Amino acid sequence: MKKFLALLLSLAMIFAMVACGDTSGNTQDTTTNNQGTTDDSSGENTGTTIKVGMVCIGDENDQGYTYNFMRGVEATNEALAEKGITVDWSFIYNVTEDSSCEDANIELAEAGCQIIINNSYGFEPYMLRVAPDYPEITFIACTNQASAVDELENTHNAFANIYEGRYLAGVVAGMKLQELIDNGEITADEAKIGYVGAFSFAEVISGFTAYYLGAKSECPSVTMDVNFVASWSDATEEANAAQALIDRGCVMISQHSDNTTPATTAQTNGVYHTGYNNDMISVAPDASLIGTRIDWSVYFTYAIETIVNGGTLEPDWCQGMNEDAVVMTPLNEDIAAPGTAERLAEVEDAIRNGELQVFDTSTFTVGGEEVTSCLAIDTDGDFVADSEEAVFDGAFHESLFQSAPYFTLQIDGITWVNEAYG
Repeated sequence: MKKFLALLLSLAMIFAMVACGDTSGNTQDTTTNNQGTTDDSSGENTGTTIKVGMVCIGDENDQGYTYNFMRGVEATNEALAEKGITVDWSFIYNVTEDSSCEDANIELAEAGCQIIINNSYGFEPYMLRVAPDYPEITFIACTNQASAVDELENTHNAFANIYEGRYLAGVVAGMKLQELIDNGEITADEAKIGYVGAFSFAEVISGFTAYYLGAKSECPSVTMDVNFVASWSDATEEANAAQALIDRGCVMISQHSDNTTPATTAQTNGVYHTGYNNDMISVAPDASLIGTRIDWSVYFTYAIETIVNGGTLEPDWCQGMNEDAVVMTPLNEDIAAPGTAERLAEVEDAIRNGELQVFDTSTFTVGGEEVTSCLAIDTDGDFVADSEEAVFDGAFHESLFQSAPYFTLQIDGITWVNEAYG
């Protein structure tokens, strides 16, 4: 076996975070095919140059998921320039989760990339078909889990504790809902959230459950409906799902989907919104309260610098707010409930120092019963390595045994409008 899964959160990963520097270079389109567009972005060589490829499910124009990865790339370039490392990036955009992903990985490998990053959950199976043929190349699957336990030395997983940020976004939403109740604008039983989800498996379930628990901590009467769209990135369907939730009486919209259309739909309908991957205030100034995102530069900087220096990557990397891998977008103080900024800082501090456990089992029930035992389940519904018990010390410990989420409990207070498995 390549490696055994360890208790990731019980070990401190030590790596150098570097200061901002300056890079320059040119970007040009070099290849256009049915996978999308390949961009080669070459910076000035200030010491060592490494070629890194990325397979992307969208492009930065989505203003959401892939745009957030591009922000990570920019910050990584600045950080590594200070170390004398220039990154020569190649991107293949708008790749679908099918054999075209396999082709994209081959294309980047043949182009001489030393590291190839796959940015979408559904890319990993296709990446794993290619990786054995290029043992000298480091392949990274973001948000996945299979690479960490396969037989290949050159495959790796990376994710972050995004559920921490989602809990904080829920706190902001809950405070707004409670303000609406206190002001007589809605009744307590009208404090209803609508959540646009991609697929009904662990990554999404974990996120919206954390969000709901954050909201419930501030607005005890809150309930939530979840509408799955069976796609990571479908702007039209995300808008339709948000509208359907609003039509069901939801006065707050949130999302685990890649586009800004849930935010703009909330704006059009005069309800509120919290986002993901990007600050959506610019497109929904009267609706969008806050968002959360993974700062991928934390991982990219670590991974690229490690490879340049001849080191070995962690097989299954996962960090959270304490390491600034999970961050919040700006708070829209024009529409947030009074005192939100102060409360947000207080709760974030509690998460960072371990005082607050997001999945505290005293704060939710399943079928009316408190959860006292539950084996950790991975995103395919299978037990994680060694069938580890995820509930102990009064909490469900998410992303402890593997970076990819495995929380799949359907807790009370959340209604699934439909289901969608990828």
